Amino acid sequence: MFNSLSDRLTATFKNLRGKGRLSEADVDGTIREIRRALLDADVALPVVRAFTGRIRERALSEEVSGALNPGQQVVKVVNDELVGILGGETRRLNYAKRPPTVIMLAGLQGAGKTTLAGKLAYWLKSEGHRPMLVAADLQRPNAVNQLEIVGERAGAFVYAPEPGNGVGNPVQVATDSLEVAKAKLHDVVIVDTAGRLGIDEELMQQAADIRSAVNPDEVLFVIDAMIGQDAVKTAEAFLEGVDFTGVVLSKLDGDSRGGAALSVAEVTGKPIMFASTGESMKEFGQFHPDRMADRILDMGDIMTLIEQAEKNFDEKETAKLQKKVEAGEDFDLNDFLTQMSGLKKMGSMKKMLGMMPGMSQYKDQLENFDEREVDRVEAIVRSMTPAERTNPKILNGSRRARIAKGAGTTVTAVNQLMERFTQAQKMMRGMTRGGGMPGGGGMPGMGGMPGMGSMPGGGANRKKKAVGKKKGRKGGQSGNPAKRAQQAQALEDKKAGKTKDPVGSAFGGVDLDGDEEFDMKNLPKGFGGMFPGGK
Repeated sequence: MFNSLSDRLTATFKNLRGKGRLSEADVDGTIREIRRALLDADVALPVVRAFTGRIRERALSEEVSGALNPGQQVVKVVNDELVGILGGETRRLNYAKRPPTVIMLAGLQGAGKTTLAGKLAYWLKSEGHRPMLVAADLQRPNAVNQLEIVGERAGAFVYAPEPGNGVGNPVQVATDSLEVAKAKLHDVVIVDTAGRLGIDEELMQQAADIRSAVNPDEVLFVIDAMIGQDAVKTAEAFLEGVDFTGVVLSKLDGDSRGGAALSVAEVTGKPIMFASTGESMKEFGQFHPDRMADRILDMGDIMTLIEQAEKNFDEKETAKLQKKVEAGEDFDLNDFLTQMSGLKKMGSMKKMLGMMPGMSQYKDQLENFDEREVDRVEAIVRSMTPAERTNPKILNGSRRARIAKGAGTTVTAVNQLMERFTQAQKMMRGMTRGGGMPGGGGMPGMGGMPGMGSMPGGGANRKKKAVGKKKGRKGGQSGNPAKRAQQAQALEDKKAGKTKDPVGSAFGGVDLDGDEEFDMKNLPKGFGGMFPGGK
């Protein structure tokens, strides 16, 4: 959703890099570009004025002028202020001291309330709760039936005593649901109310009556993240009529400009608590303002990536692989297959890769990446015999032809996979020797994923370096005269202490295509087994 805003802000900050001192004109020019980017993103005008005003004040203060790198300090100021308008700290659910905890959902028609109710139930189940859905939307045609279908997908019990379609008393249904929850030992009750317009006084009063009857611990206002500045007026109307305690953003994976997310928390003073990012039940979770701010500024979202890995990778398999690597044994295709299965469970590869810092410069490659490539790779490995997976060295021409036929692909595709697997093996051996990951590697099993072109971690760059060494070029010099001159200049700059910011995020970021080794021991413990050897 924030791709356009992220691109605009990142481009703006590039103009500040390398400046030892920022003049007032520099700051004003930056603020002007930020203002334009926010207005283009459909952020509410009062929010834009307040936001840019605070940035300008801090950018002209000693906080920035006295910094060693004023340009980076301005980016930090913007990051801090983005976190602020997105709600500040992560807001968790307030659970009742004596169950059941009652969560009431309210929002406009078409905001995705009913679907989101199922996603919330699914998320609560993953957190160890026993949620129950309540069909209190008796107004919209087939709303009760839809909630029952959603509840079945989420694996949650649905209390639906009335058929709906204009029949039944929603206040009575919500009230009775509390006794049912106690009898069936459900510790969380999610009440799905009728969608309404902010100007519909009758339906707004109905929502207020339901709130008074069940006295919910949380009232979550569900808002379509794609509606832009209109989110502000709608949120204010619901705040006055129902007095919600938190906001849930639906359709955050849409192609809108993101104005709702950057406006509603600042205007209402109520935190964004959850966000829905896709059609799947799994594509829903806690909203973290600091992580969202990092993603907007192209700094990635490594913490969310780590959390997803920890949830989806089998701990026993992770421990087994770690022991194997530490013992100096080779990473084989069975391990490769295990890693691929874990990656598939984590969801969309595009979204995962998009969480890496500095990925905005590879946006075209990400867009062109075919998610089915993961399935094709898995099909090739599963077409091998157990002996071939354990000892890939026996894969001669005839075996590869048989594997290609079994997987419905070509021998070339099998050869390419084996090249990438060999790279993963080398990376594992390097980690065993010194804990480092060679040359911008990538996740085991992911380096040079088909369809990713020359993205970081791809096999193309390493192949070029290998060719250069074969021809005997000194110091890894390029055969391209222009590039060789660029390398020579970079070497002189390094000797003179004039190092340039590496390619990556707006902060200068991480050199995603460099030759420096990354210490795997610095990774958090339990990084899903993708990087054995973490702390």
